[in-house]
Amino acid sequence: MGWIEQFKRLGKDMYTQSFSVPDDSAPKGKPSVAAIEPADLMKKFDACIDADGRIEPQDWMPEAYRKTLVRQISQHAHSEIVGMLPEGNWISRAPSLKRKAILIAKVQDEGGHGLYLYSAAETLGTSRDQMLDALHTGRAKYSSIFNYPTITWADVGVIGWLVDGAAIMNQIPLCRCSYGPYARAMIRVCKEESFHQRQGYEALLVMMTGTAEQKAMVQDAVNRWWWKCLAMFGPPDADSPNSAQGMRWGIKRISNDDLRQKFVDATVPQAKVLGITLPDPDLKWNEERQHYDYGSIDWDEFWATVNGNGPCNKERLSTRVKAWHEGQWVRDAALAHARKQHTLKEAA
Repeated sequence: MGWIEQFKRLGKDMYTQSFSVPDDSAPKGKPSVAAIEPADLMKKFDACIDADGRIEPQDWMPEAYRKTLVRQISQHAHSEIVGMLPEGNWISRAPSLKRKAILIAKVQDEGGHGLYLYSAAETLGTSRDQMLDALHTGRAKYSSIFNYPTITWADVGVIGWLVDGAAIMNQIPLCRCSYGPYARAMIRVCKEESFHQRQGYEALLVMMTGTAEQKAMVQDAVNRWWWKCLAMFGPPDADSPNSAQGMRWGIKRISNDDLRQKFVDATVPQAKVLGITLPDPDLKWNEERQHYDYGSIDWDEFWATVNGNGPCNKERLSTRVKAWHEGQWVRDAALAHARKQHTLKEAA
């Protein structure tokens, strides 16, 4: 069977099928909200959440709910724009015009995702300038996965397959998030991320039909990115104290460990089609659990990177700050044009 037939056969099992994931794992308990809120408004809010309803910007919401959303959505937006950098590094070095065009489109998509998400966060009363200032001064976080270098062209394919695949697994449940603007933004984001994941996988399939050196390049990239992708889902549930409240509020739909398990189960058959080995000697099917068992993640490396000590943390942040300053003239010109149009409209 050729790689095109393999890709078509596997398409039905790609990560986007998780649109139908159930919410059975969501806890039904009600962790307490630290802030003291009006009882009648809190009761109405809880009733909306319990009915799986949507909270809109004009609706009353607990301050803790608002702050949780601002933090999550802004960090998600930061991750999209910082995530442009590792692959953008390969645009000028892509191996063909086709691959260059695909990569340009993908990087532009990521920038658009950041804009959707900043807009969603702004509906909660925080400005884009505030969010970007938090990023540029190191007060806000973004996904630690983007603090690693893209050493070879195979890294670009692996980012599409594994990094974007993990992101899709994490993000598709957000299409049913309780906050309306976030949920609606995620629908388009997930559709475009699905394309990113598939093109990355297809690029790897092509490389795996090539020379021994190309095959070794793919395997090396998978070896370097696999464990980092498993850590993308966040710390184990027992070490993630904010997850319970997020799930109670319908912001988070599936726990970190359950998402990680879904990702492993989906990825193993894809790796077999590719003809590569996932770098985990403990990876094996557990008949009793009906899931794959996998080894231990290096959480020390994860936290070191989250706390700013990864191989590319400083480079990524300085690149974003530099781009912000160099783009000031564009923002100034846009504001000047808007003021001019406003003046002309008033004078008419």
